Amino acid sequence: MNELASGKSYDELYSEIKNVLTSARNNAVVAVNTAMVKAYWAVGKLIVDAQGGELKAAYGNHLLDDLSLRLTAEFGKGFDASNLRRMRQFYLAFPICDTVCHKLSWSHIRHLIKVSNKDARAYYAEEAVKGGWSVRELERQIATQHYERLLSTHRDSAEMTNLLKANIPVRPDKFDPLSLVHDPFILEFLDVKPDAALQESELEKAIISHLEQFMLELGRGFAFVGRQKRITIDGQHFYPDLVFYNIPARCYVIIDLKMHAPDYSDIGQMQLYVNYYNMDVCTDMDNPTVGIILCSEKNDAVVRYTLGNRSDIGVFSPQYKLIMPTEDELKREIEITRENFHLLNQ
Repeated sequence: MNELASGKSYDELYSEIKNVLTSARNNAVVAVNTAMVKAYWAVGKLIVDAQGGELKAAYGNHLLDDLSLRLTAEFGKGFDASNLRRMRQFYLAFPICDTVCHKLSWSHIRHLIKVSNKDARAYYAEEAVKGGWSVRELERQIATQHYERLLSTHRDSAEMTNLLKANIPVRPDKFDPLSLVHDPFILEFLDVKPDAALQESELEKAIISHLEQFMLELGRGFAFVGRQKRITIDGQHFYPDLVFYNIPARCYVIIDLKMHAPDYSDIGQMQLYVNYYNMDVCTDMDNPTVGIILCSEKNDAVVRYTLGNRSDIGVFSPQYKLIMPTEDELKREIEITRENFHLLNQ
């Protein structure tokens, strides 16, 4: 096809026009969503004020039922009593309608208002915005109690909360490798059944096939470096399963997968990987490398006695789950992790 006066082909012209219209449509959707969320927050505030505050809902369901009938008659669907109740919860959960709320959809917010812990709720909201989480991804992170699992392996919950909210790279004097570790890891998205015949290579392959979801499970700021990255020392070759770099923490994270409880040789091998990266790969701008032995069973005693009091080597051995635990099972796992961590650090 001949070129136009602009020098472009008809296909190029069509593609550019399509991009302009698609962008405009997307911006319109975002604008409408923002306006709707702001409106729902304002409606929630008006309802709370009319009821005399959070604890003084004197007119309770009667008020919501009356409002629902009139609003539905005038504005159509979306204003039943249950949705008005969610708008009320929205205002109570987010008394300040800040930029976080403006950047999330109403579907996101409907999941967030179910989170009773305000710190956890703030964490999920901020992570959803910064990570561009879909509604489904947010729902999964809440269901797997990602925030609580991170806190369970940290020395100071207040400090951890601040680290999680940080938008700037972690300085060496503030770096804590535990900010990159939680226990257990929930890998149900791999769709791999727990099986004695399952090989580490098969698990690794499944992770690579679901890399985006695995990195979401790892946490914020991870970039994939490679799999089976060769390390050569005096003619001997070693192959860590997975290598990542965490951008906010400015450090490499090496992950080895084990289908059993880790033994001293697994821990020693990970120490070798970590030492090699610290000595030969890291620059002066990098924080110390973190090594994670992701295993199907725990063996905290062996980890404790192998590492001793070496706090300078960031080697950790969390457990992974290939099926989603129930809420009660997950709470027990988190509590056990918290207790074991305190024992290891007494």
